[in-house]
Amino acid sequence: METDNDHIHLLINSVPKLSPLSIVRRLKSISTYRIWQLFHNELTAHFWKEHTFWTDGYFICSVGNASAEVIQQYIASQG
Repeated sequence: METDNDHIHLLINSVPKLSPLSIVRRLKSISTYRIWQLFHNELTAHFWKEHTFWTDGYFICSVGNASAEVIQQYIASQG
């Protein structure tokens, strides 16, 4: 994982049963819940209308024949 000002890079290995959309939804749902638990007072000032955190959008690409090490180096260089 690597973070930037407005996005996060993740390298995820999953089973073929899970769609990329279901993985993204689960990550966003669980992390939103936890972030609000930890930073409720700080977030209320910015997200007073609803308890949201992430935008609806996301970008996913497969890595093809690239090794996990190459992808990890790419992600690390994005910060």
